[in-house]
Amino acid sequence: MAIRKLVSFVLQAATTGLALAFLYILFVQPDLLRSTDNVVEVRESPVPAAAPENSGLSGPASYADAVGRAMPAVVNVQTAKVITRRTHPFLDDPIFQHFFGNRFSSAKKEIQTSLGSGVIISSKGYILTNNHVISGADEIQVLLADGRSARAAVVGVDAETDLAILRIALDRLPAMVIGDSNTLRVGDIAMAIGNPFGVGQTVTLGIISATGRDHLGINTYEDFIQTDAAINPGNSGGALINAKGELIGINSAIYSRSGGSQGIGFAIPVSMAKGVMKQIIEHGHVVRGWLGIEAQDLTADLAQSLNLDSTSGVLISGVLRDGPADEAGILPGDVVLTINNQPVNEAQQAMKLISEQQPDAVVRLDGSRQGKPFTVKARVSQRPAVVATD
Repeated sequence: MAIRKLVSFVLQAATTGLALAFLYILFVQPDLLRSTDNVVEVRESPVPAAAPENSGLSGPASYADAVGRAMPAVVNVQTAKVITRRTHPFLDDPIFQHFFGNRFSSAKKEIQTSLGSGVIISSKGYILTNNHVISGADEIQVLLADGRSARAAVVGVDAETDLAILRIALDRLPAMVIGDSNTLRVGDIAMAIGNPFGVGQTVTLGIISATGRDHLGINTYEDFIQTDAAINPGNSGGALINAKGELIGINSAIYSRSGGSQGIGFAIPVSMAKGVMKQIIEHGHVVRGWLGIEAQDLTADLAQSLNLDSTSGVLISGVLRDGPADEAGILPGDVVLTINNQPVNEAQQAMKLISEQQPDAVVRLDGSRQGKPFTVKARVSQRPAVVATD
C-alpha cells in the first residue's frame, strides 16, 4: 500500500514538473520550440568601397560641363526657298491659252522653309552642316545660342558625303573643340545637340552603338558612327560630342519607320568631315581621284560563273570609254585583287582607295583576267563634280 502511494506521488511530481517545464518554455523561451531545418539565411550586401579616382569604373554624375562647353558652338540653320506650284494642268492647255491667254496663271509661287542645325568650327565664321539641310535654299539664316543671328553664305558643298560649309560675318564666335573619331569604341558616351522639330536647342544622351557603318545607301562615301542618342528631324547638321564636350561627328540621318528616333542614328565622323572641310575652304570643292570604272562585289554566284576559285577581289563591271582606266587597258570582267598592293574585297573599299589619290597620281592594280594574272598602272584623274539634285 505504501509502495503504491509512493509510485503515485512520484508520477504526480514528474507530471507536474513536465507541465511546469512546458509552460516555462512556452512563455519564457519560445525559440526553443521553433525548427531550424527550413531557415533561409539572408546576407546583406556589403557596402561597396568607393571607386578610386580616375579608375574608369564610374562615370560623372553630370555631363553639364561638357554640354556647356559644346552648346554655344551649335547653331540653328533656317532656310527658305521659293518654289513654284502648278494650280491645275488644264490651265496650260494650248486651246485654253488660245482663248484666254495667260489671264489665269497656272503657276503659284510659295516660300518653303525648313530647319536644321550646324556647328561653328572656326572663330572666323565657318560652320559645318549637312548638304541636305541647305540644298536648294535661296536664303540661309543662322541663329546662335546667344540670341544673335546672321545671314550665311555657302562656301561649298560635297553631295557625296552630304556635308556643306557655311560662313557668317560675326565676331566673338565660339568654336567647337574637335575630338578624335578614330579612337571611338562601342560603348563610349555620345551626346547629340541640335534643334529637333524646331523646339529649340536640345541635348540627348546615348552611347556609340557601332562605328564604320556603310552600305546604307545614304551617301556615296559612307563611314558612319551609329548611336542610340536620339536624333530627330531638325538635328541634321548638329553636333555629336563625347563626354569631354569635343566634336566627334555631324548628325546626319536616322533609321525610322515613324519619322522619329528609334534608337538608330548615324553621324558623319569628324575625321571625314575635317578632310572635306579643309578642301572646301581651300578649293571651294572636294578633290578626289577617279579612274572611270564601275565595280561590284564578287558574290559566290558571280565567282562560279567566272570560273574563279574564290570571291576575293572586286569585279570591274564597266569602264568609261577614253577614261583613265580605259587608257590603262583595264577591261570589263577584270577582277582587281589589290590596289597599290592593298587587298580589296569590296567595291566601296576599292572606290574609296581610288578617291583618296590625288589627280595625276599613278596607281597599280593587280588582278585576274580570264584566269590569268595581270598588272596595270593607271594615271588618276580628278573625279568629275557630282551635281546634287533637290
